[in-house]
Amino acid sequence: MRAAIESMNGARFVHDELERLGWEVEVADAQKVKGLGPLACKTDRIDAWVLAELSRRDLVPAVWLPGFEQRQERERARWRLFLVRKRSSLKHRIHAQLLAFGHTCPVSDLFGARGRKLLARLEFPEPWHSGVLAAVQMIDELDAEIAAIDKELKALGADHRYIPLLMSAPGIAWILGYTIAAEIGDITRFSSPKKLVGYTGLCPRVYQSGNTDRRGPLTHAGPKYLRWALMEAAVHACRHQVYAARYQANKKRLGKQRGAKVAQVDIARRLAEAIWHMLTRNTTFAPAGATRALAA
Repeated sequence: MRAAIESMNGARFVHDELERLGWEVEVADAQKVKGLGPLACKTDRIDAWVLAELSRRDLVPAVWLPGFEQRQERERARWRLFLVRKRSSLKHRIHAQLLAFGHTCPVSDLFGARGRKLLARLEFPEPWHSGVLAAVQMIDELDAEIAAIDKELKALGADHRYIPLLMSAPGIAWILGYTIAAEIGDITRFSSPKKLVGYTGLCPRVYQSGNTDRRGPLTHAGPKYLRWALMEAAVHACRHQVYAARYQANKKRLGKQRGAKVAQVDIARRLAEAIWHMLTRNTTFAPAGATRALAA
């Protein structure tokens, strides 16, 4: 038995259940299916017929699905990022309440020992005072949860083949290394560095018609968590001696308004290319110039 499912929320669960029953299942890219079968009238029955016909002709534009173990790795890294963002949101909210009622922040870390004492003695009207105290309590709970996840990720990442290689690149520590390794999965599914860069969604859109060739905004295709990890790494890598000159040159060329951001995206693309070479060849990070010097 064969089945084709359009990519949607819950498609992965249906895919796993049907495979468990012995079916041969493919998950079709919804956008590509729409391009292959553009119809004036679109209903669920017609969609099912289009998928069945594509499956019969072996033309299903199937998407790659990670295995269960890799999905576990991704979920751990994504859950940590979700908690970190919630913690940051609560901290921003507390800072906003201080500003709203004219309280200054004389300490460098509002959530350290001195900062906690400051928050305890500040006077707020209700319900803002209770809200600040509740936010501080939730931050403590999130800190404990994130620390437990960090410990788990360190233990799980100790035996991962990709993580030591990724940590040799500028701007990548073990948390970003674990996230990047989990989001990429098997590096052999990318035949070239350009394929990996395209998967990250860090490439600009291309509009071509005749002799016209224009570049638009980033495609934002692929997993957003991989894109986030590469951009985080690029923020630190742009100060590294390998990429500093390129970053500063692009930043100066593009101007103050958008130069820094676009230059960071360029460094993130360079990191993605370096990661492909590192994981494919099973070698640590080596700049192109150093590689040529060693070869000579």
